[in-house]
Amino acid sequence: MEKPFLKETSFAMKMSSSHNQETVCVFGTGDFGKSLGNKMFQCGYSVVFGSRNPGLSGLHPKGIEVLSYAEAARRSDLIIVAVHREHYNFLTELAEELNGKTLVDVSNNLKINQYPESNAEYLAELVPGAKIVKAFNTISAWALQSGTLDASRQVFVCGDDKEAKQRVMDIGCTLGLTPMDQGSLKVAKEIENYPLQLFPMWKFPLYLSAALCIFYFVYCMLREVIYPYIHEKKDNTFFLAISIPNRMCPGVALNLLALVYLPGIIAAILQLYRGTKYSRFPNWLDHWMLCRKQLGLVALAFAFLHVMYTLVIPIRHYVRWKWSNSVISQIKTNKTNPFNVTNAWLSDSYLALGILGFFLFVLLGITSLPSVSNTVNWREFRFIQLPKTGSQGDAHQLGNG
Repeated sequence: MEKPFLKETSFAMKMSSSHNQETVCVFGTGDFGKSLGNKMFQCGYSVVFGSRNPGLSGLHPKGIEVLSYAEAARRSDLIIVAVHREHYNFLTELAEELNGKTLVDVSNNLKINQYPESNAEYLAELVPGAKIVKAFNTISAWALQSGTLDASRQVFVCGDDKEAKQRVMDIGCTLGLTPMDQGSLKVAKEIENYPLQLFPMWKFPLYLSAALCIFYFVYCMLREVIYPYIHEKKDNTFFLAISIPNRMCPGVALNLLALVYLPGIIAAILQLYRGTKYSRFPNWLDHWMLCRKQLGLVALAFAFLHVMYTLVIPIRHYVRWKWSNSVISQIKTNKTNPFNVTNAWLSDSYLALGILGFFLFVLLGITSLPSVSNTVNWREFRFIQLPKTGSQGDAHQLGNG
């Protein structure tokens, strides 16, 4: 009887051998092309690079060949085009070698909607006999070099040929990425615009939280500052620094937390009303549901602010004056306020529930962080980690091959 360990070993050897039998060609020896090719080589694929100057290419791991474009194209029926759009013209000279093969476009532009059509659609026009798939443009060379531990793992894939698209998605899974089928090649322009956006899913939560902050701040200011000044001539303007923000933060946090779960309820009601779960939600509800985790993290940030403001209350001048004044008043009147057990229970229960609620809030935020970090594109990752990775070549550089 064969042991389980031997079965697992033989299965791993079969998987590795299946990858070794498959050769993947990479056009372009720039930062991204080299990183993607080396990553595939590490995962068991046979990799060959195509370059216009094979003799001038940089160092590659032993076992990877660098050939001319035509020679490299003959080695594989799956070719990753890791060159800029302005250098695509050489592909027309290889139309015969590329006919019927799968071309994976990984390019990005310098700005949103830079060209009338997407780079992938332009590639399809240049090589009409090839199967064009858009993929791998949402990750960076740094993410591939670091083992995808510090950046997004999501890979958006689109194409008109289902088999070619599935093949590219299988490669993404082997590389430890998370491929997501986005549909036909018409979606390529949207996929190419995605890496150029800076925190698109955070705009709605931030705008909403800003609106709630303004509402609560104005309301508390009218109640705590302006009203006492008009009716009693009391100057409570110092409340603007600590007291009013401390009242504002928990209100904003609880409202945002409620808005995290509200779209799920609305979606469930809508599905019950329609009698099916396969009908598409309205755009506003779809966008709302997609940014729920961001809403939760913003709410957690306001909860943290509330905790910080609460911790400084005992050292405030106003509070220390109020306590000292109460003690002096009791001394002058020779009368001590009796201890009230009911008020003590209410106060301790209030604090205990607050601590428990904040703990659950933090737990919710911790569980949301991985999924949010996995959706960070390379531009957002560079924006956050610029001091750390500025010298690591984390930009999505394709090179001219």
